[in-house]
Amino acid sequence: MNLRIFQIMTIAFATMLSLQANAAAPSPRSADPAKIPPGSYAIYTPHTFVLFGISDLGFTTSYGQFSGITGTMTVDPAKPEAATLSVTIPVSSISIQNAVLERVLKDAEWLDAQKFPNITFVATKISQTGPNTIDITGDLTLHGVTRPVTLATKFNQVGPNQIDGKLMIGFDATAHLKRSDFGVAKYVPVVGDDVSITISVAFEKP
Repeated sequence: MNLRIFQIMTIAFATMLSLQANAAAPSPRSADPAKIPPGSYAIYTPHTFVLFGISDLGFTTSYGQFSGITGTMTVDPAKPEAATLSVTIPVSSISIQNAVLERVLKDAEWLDAQKFPNITFVATKISQTGPNTIDITGDLTLHGVTRPVTLATKFNQVGPNQIDGKLMIGFDATAHLKRSDFGVAKYVPVVGDDVSITISVAFEKP
């Protein structure tokens, strides 16, 4: 083979491989909220959890979680205060690694999952508190009672996930509430009234 032709073919092949690699490589993930593409997002349920902690007889703290969480968010990093958020949490998903107590918590004297199957949160106010933190105040409806709750929220990162390359946004948040404010007052104060909440939520571009 002519050396010149061989060189041209080699360069062409290398260029093709480079283009394929660049096309396949996902864009980098970023911890800068300004990099979030504006638009609508849906909660990615498998990577979203709501954890709670409550004093157990004053000796220890009992922990549990909710899963199966769904919801939507609209966001524009240029106008963070205009973001919207709506979340639904199925009460029946409660898990505390104790099947007997899980059934008790779903009963009418506690969360009454049959009458009130969902916990919902709808944002009413967004306030930026730092370069990558916001307070999300919203209406929390639990046990048929609606009260305002504020989520102290930290943005984690935005970018393609490593599994399927879809755009994903991640946040962590914390909050506190009194369960008696929502009509769940069984055994207060022996079993704690104050409930700490930790949230880890992923949103995905549909």
